[in-house]
Amino acid sequence: MVTKIPATIITGFLGAGKTTLIRHMLQNTQGRRIALIINEFGDLGVDGDILKGCGDETCREEDVVELSNGCICCTVADDFIPTMEKLLARKDKPDHIVIETSGLALPQPLVRAFNWPGISTQVTVDGVVTVVDGKAVTEGRFAHSVEAVDEQRKLDENLDHETPLSELFEDQVACADMIIVNKTDLLDAAQANVLVASLHRSARDGVQVIKTSMGKLPVDILLGQGIGAEADLASRHELHHHDHDHDHDDHDHDAFESFVVNLGEIPDAKQFVVQASNIIRAHDILRLKGFAAVAGKPMRLTLQAVGPRIDTYFDQPFGAAPRVTRLVVIGQAGLDQVAIEAALRACIPARLYNDYS
Repeated sequence: MVTKIPATIITGFLGAGKTTLIRHMLQNTQGRRIALIINEFGDLGVDGDILKGCGDETCREEDVVELSNGCICCTVADDFIPTMEKLLARKDKPDHIVIETSGLALPQPLVRAFNWPGISTQVTVDGVVTVVDGKAVTEGRFAHSVEAVDEQRKLDENLDHETPLSELFEDQVACADMIIVNKTDLLDAAQANVLVASLHRSARDGVQVIKTSMGKLPVDILLGQGIGAEADLASRHELHHHDHDHDHDDHDHDAFESFVVNLGEIPDAKQFVVQASNIIRAHDILRLKGFAAVAGKPMRLTLQAVGPRIDTYFDQPFGAAPRVTRLVVIGQAGLDQVAIEAALRACIPARLYNDYS
């Protein structure tokens, strides 16, 4: 009997902490060789680049595949299935496949895809993991920035479902085998316990609800669940069965825009975060993410902001790579790109910027 490769699907809204969770997993693989499928789209594949920086033979750069054509549940046949077939055709097959979905993805259609001929005989869904922003859900917002989720929706030209945020959250919970309540460091113990109890009531029987902060979860808990979710679709009910064949002309894709800003080294990371947060507030920027070179630091600084709150960490050495700063700015149409670029450049002394230019 052929042993199937286990695959873990990780879903959750923008800013919930999916990428942070996966990065921590990659740093603690315990010898497993992981292949990643990242459902990133936009001008700069930051999530994929962050995860390619894991710098370990258990997750080589060629093991990271980015699907940048939009929401994964809407491009299953055209995008996801061919990607899986290429992974499975390799001689050096991975020990485990991890799929990070777009925050807008409905998990049920993706689980259903594992019954596809040619896939079903080789891969099984080890488990569906839904990452929840504990603070946002406690405050009734589901995502840290509802505006940023709406922006992500509008930028995706292949998205063919207009599921309300509350219903999409319920679908993600209904499909989950494990629910990870992230950012519990922003809640007190009573708030966290109330949320965990509520999610237990909303989830299927036997679903684990786990509290964590910064996505720090032992890999033996995250991987190796052995669920076989593709054979249990009936219990993973969708609030609505969505038609994936209708016209896209009613989507207002021009309501949002994004652009990349290239800078030189920043002199001080903490000061730059404060300045960038002020720029985000001043220009109503919904999302800012990318990488920065910090003067005197050999490591690359990763920045991810949802609204004015910016998370940073040093992820990998620059090595021979150019010491530059690259940021994606995303917001509603009409962003003053010139003013935003000028404000970001003003954070860098002229001598450092001249070195870059």
